[in-house]
Amino acid sequence: MGLFSESIDVICTEEGSPQRVNWRGNDYQVCADPVRWYERRQWWSEETRAPLGTGAGLVDHEIWRVQLKEMSGPDTGKLITLDVVRHIGSGRWRLVRIHDAAPSRAVEPEEAA
Repeated sequence: MGLFSESIDVICTEEGSPQRVNWRGNDYQVCADPVRWYERRQWWSEETRAPLGTGAGLVDHEIWRVQLKEMSGPDTGKLITLDVVRHIGSGRWRLVRIHDAAPSRAVEPEEAA
C-alpha cells in the first residue's frame, strides 16, 4: 500500500458517491459499493486559524474507498482499490492511498540504481 497525494478526476452519482474515475489518463468504473468515512486532519499545520462555525472539511477529510475496473487499455477488467479524498471547499479530488496491485510504471535505468 502506498500513501501520497495525487490529483484525479471523479464523476459522482446524483447522491454524491464516486461512480467513475480518470487516473493517469485511464478510465475506471466503480465496480463495488464505495465505502465512506472521515479522518481527522492536522488543519493547524495548513491553516492560520479556524473561522468560527467551520468544521466539516476543515477538521475532517471525507475519504472514499473505491474498487475500480479499468474500462479500456491493456489492463481492461483488472481491479484496483484506491482511497480518494474530496476537498469540501473546491470539490477537487485527490488520490491518497493505493491498495492491491495498482498499475505499475516502468522504472528507468537511472532510477533503478
